[in-house]
Amino acid sequence: MIRLSVPVRQALEKLSLPVLIAAAFGLMLIGKADAVLAVEVRVALTDILSPIYASMAQPLADVRGFGGDIAELWNMRAENVRLRAENENLRRWQAAALALQAENQEFKAELNWMPPAAPVFTTAPVVADSGGVYARSVLLAVTPPHHIVKGEIALDNRGVVGRVTEVGTRSARVLLITDINSRIPVVLETSGGHAIMEGTNGAFPVLTYWPEGEAPVEGERVVTSAAAGAFPTGLPLGTVHYNADHVAQVYPEADLDHLAMVRLFDYGDTTVVAPEAPLGRQHNLGR
Repeated sequence: MIRLSVPVRQALEKLSLPVLIAAAFGLMLIGKADAVLAVEVRVALTDILSPIYASMAQPLADVRGFGGDIAELWNMRAENVRLRAENENLRRWQAAALALQAENQEFKAELNWMPPAAPVFTTAPVVADSGGVYARSVLLAVTPPHHIVKGEIALDNRGVVGRVTEVGTRSARVLLITDINSRIPVVLETSGGHAIMEGTNGAFPVLTYWPEGEAPVEGERVVTSAAAGAFPTGLPLGTVHYNADHVAQVYPEADLDHLAMVRLFDYGDTTVVAPEAPLGRQHNLGR
């Protein structure tokens, strides 16, 4: 090994930068003077370096993959900690649910409770959303023979759509809850009050006729009431929102503007009866 003196090393260090600059400048001149030669030199360098790049590509990919595996293992560790906490929480809820189930079974046994029969339903596609004597209704295509009757309740996958008002051999018409002829007795879940939901021929029905002191609460859910025997209890209708005129409107749960398929449920008593307002002092914000 050749040992250089300190002055020589210092001189070489001082000359290294100017030499590199001169070499770069020389390469630029060669490239300007002879483009073909520059291309040949570049191709030759590429041919020389290509095997080196190829031999280094796999190790570098392995290193990147190893780094990714480490990061994934670290994320899995954090995920496992979170899942253990959730599982522990679910075990507590499961224990509470099992205790409530056992208590519920005991109460049912003491009362000789019989579960209600599941309602029969028919699924039908919507083929038209206008026509007929109603402003807001949809026409369904049904396949004969069917057992659909007037008064059956139509629901989509989110909530109540309306009730069947006309039945033919291959069609049925559903009066939507937004039609001005629609009157539905409802229960307000938060306040516990009763009211009537009336259609307006617009996008949102309004709430009317509720007893004093039981005004609808903004954002509370509205469900059907069994009053007058027209609907079963607890079917979702929508949520309460007051408009700029302080009228209690109901934003429907059902997607009434994009109905494609509905189910017609037969809850037994399907007689269409005009609901009566609750007794006592009544309020009507829809007028």
